Amino acid sequence: MGADPAQIVLPASREEFEWNLANSVSLQSALESFTGQITYHLPSHKLLHVAKSVQISLRPKNSQEPVQGPTVFMDGSGKTGKAIVTWKDGSEWKALEGHQDRSAQLVELRAAIMAFQQFSQQPLNLIMDSAYVADIAQQLGHAVLKEVSNPVLFRLLETLWCAIRDRVHPYYVLHVRSHTNLPGFVAEGNARADKLANPAWVAPQPDTLVQAKASHGFFHQNAHTLQKQFQLTPTEARDIVESCDDCHTVAAPLPAGVNPRGLKALELWQTDVTQIAEFGRLKYVHVTVDTFSSAMWASSHMGEKTRDVIAHWRQAFAVLGIPSAVKTDNGPAYASQKVRQFLQLWGVSHQFGIPHSPTGQGIVERAHGTLKRVLQKQKRGMRGETLHSQLEKALYAINHLTVPQNSNNPVFLNHHLSLQASDETHQPRAKVRVRKLVTTQWEGPYNLIARGHGYACVSTDTGVRWVPVKCVHPDLSPQRQNPANGQSGDRDQNEGQPLEEPWSDDSEVEDMNDHSDGPS
Repeated sequence: MGADPAQIVLPASREEFEWNLANSVSLQSALESFTGQITYHLPSHKLLHVAKSVQISLRPKNSQEPVQGPTVFMDGSGKTGKAIVTWKDGSEWKALEGHQDRSAQLVELRAAIMAFQQFSQQPLNLIMDSAYVADIAQQLGHAVLKEVSNPVLFRLLETLWCAIRDRVHPYYVLHVRSHTNLPGFVAEGNARADKLANPAWVAPQPDTLVQAKASHGFFHQNAHTLQKQFQLTPTEARDIVESCDDCHTVAAPLPAGVNPRGLKALELWQTDVTQIAEFGRLKYVHVTVDTFSSAMWASSHMGEKTRDVIAHWRQAFAVLGIPSAVKTDNGPAYASQKVRQFLQLWGVSHQFGIPHSPTGQGIVERAHGTLKRVLQKQKRGMRGETLHSQLEKALYAINHLTVPQNSNNPVFLNHHLSLQASDETHQPRAKVRVRKLVTTQWEGPYNLIARGHGYACVSTDTGVRWVPVKCVHPDLSPQRQNPANGQSGDRDQNEGQPLEEPWSDDSEVEDMNDHSDGPS
């Protein structure tokens, strides 16, 4: 039968054994009925004296909770080779810097070695954002080191193992996530170590002209957008577009028409259907454009029936927002009862253009051409992609990479900036006088709200009016009341004069206020 040994020899000191016996339930259970002798000195056998050169401790040096000692942050960067150890001494931050070549893991191992060597005579709280080094530091204190094939890594591991083995005081290791905006001392110290380890300068970016050529080769923006996006000269931007083989095959767009637009985003939309034969069964592409910002949404469908119109508008509402009014032609789908009920449910007013008039939907008709041109330019780079991917890429280029001529921002940014503008903030408006086409009498002065190619919008006592630009000229009454300005001549001498640039326009435009295709 088995029996307890008469003597147990431990290669440890009496203090370490007593500490372990007091803190280990397993050891207490094992020695509960032991009646023999426990000694702390090896027998006189020569082989056993080899154990004298190996330090064995039953008390773990790695603590599972923070210890009473300094809190030290460490980090390393493979780009710079910097190994950083930083800590706060009173109210002042101190730092220790070292260098190590090769990978970021090796640099962080060097930083851990520096921390253990710097604080070898006191308890240590070590905080790092490297899970690799944190696991090694927690396990290396009670592990046997095995030689690895990488000599640089083995030397670092051996140095760290010796630094931990020679410690007398415990240490605590904490792994935290890097690049967080959390408040507190830990996040602050980790961010400071990361900042000291990383380079203070950013590598130079590729040449802007090369970037512009690469971007145009993928999205095919126009010259004005390239000029604004990459801060190019007009000549450089035009040269990029003119040297593009895909853009050469597409005709230049027609100039903008005289269709009145909304005065802010989501005030007036225009919707229509165009056909793209390459899309096959989904060749019916429904297009909606915001008449103020020119923001566009398009979706492909199997037809132009009521259900297709409603499905398209649901997508447009989710992307652009809900408009105050939408303008369409008087096709059977748009004039149906289901469409009327759908728009009433969403609180959208419905306007119809003049029957059989191609100019009533001029803005969205021009948007059809814009969409088809962008699709044609991007066609070669989208081979093998689905039609939805082609349409989405074209819409991205139109909405996010197109800068209007009178703006420095892309279309979609103008759309959202208009929505964020406060209604209480009004810029001073120019005063103008308006001539009635029937009586040829001049009325006003009125506030000028907007003007375009051949038309103007003024605010009258009865509401907003859209009139031909030839019927509008500045109100000069303040100057005429001041004799010093030399403007005291007869009023009739001024009323017949055309407006100075950029007001003057030779286009013949019918009175938009007398027809239903202008905004109500």
